[in-house]
Amino acid sequence: MRKAFAWTGALLFLLSLLSFGLVYGWRLQFPAPPSPAVWRNGVENVLLFTIFALHHSVMARTGAKTWITRRVPPDLERSLYVWIASVLFLAVCWRWHPLPGVIWETSGVLFWTLFIIQMIGVVLSVRAAGVVGVWELAGVRQPDHTRPVDFKASGPFAIVRHPIYLGWLLIVFATPVMTTSRMLFAVVSSAYLIAAIPWEEASLVEAFGDKYRAYQQQMRWRLLPGIW
Repeated sequence: MRKAFAWTGALLFLLSLLSFGLVYGWRLQFPAPPSPAVWRNGVENVLLFTIFALHHSVMARTGAKTWITRRVPPDLERSLYVWIASVLFLAVCWRWHPLPGVIWETSGVLFWTLFIIQMIGVVLSVRAAGVVGVWELAGVRQPDHTRPVDFKASGPFAIVRHPIYLGWLLIVFATPVMTTSRMLFAVVSSAYLIAAIPWEEASLVEAFGDKYRAYQQQMRWRLLPGIW
């Protein structure tokens, strides 16, 4: 039963990522017709993502993990997190209200330039996820805290400390057709990532101490090379 729970969560995780690709890549490229409900729809979109972000942040903290493992078997803690996060992200994708308006629409060389940048974002995110551990991210395998961890500024982690987040920025902002729906999704999700980085790094310092501090000194840039 535990393996089935973990693998089902992993399938939901994959489905949520595919849903994002379908919704952001196809559905949100078409602007909605003008509507008096545009402001209400925009606010609902933000609230929907906020619910996902709050869960994503709170349950990832050490204290929340400790609370959860007192109530569920420790080997299911990551799977439970993936289950809830995947369901919430599916809701974000499929309940996101399309909004009227197009901010930019490119063609020719600029279209393909932005498309290539998006694909670089995809490759960067996938490679970084592979370094972190795809099966751990998907909840199939629980993080092994007894395994020695060596943080190195190599591969995607030689670019910034959070290459998956950088990949996300490239994917959501370097779109050849930027509708209002996409822009709101890009801005809200990116603002969450920027706000979450200090919390995430504090948790990493708490878990790994001087090892992660040494990596912070080795790799100065959190998210944007040469900037921040």
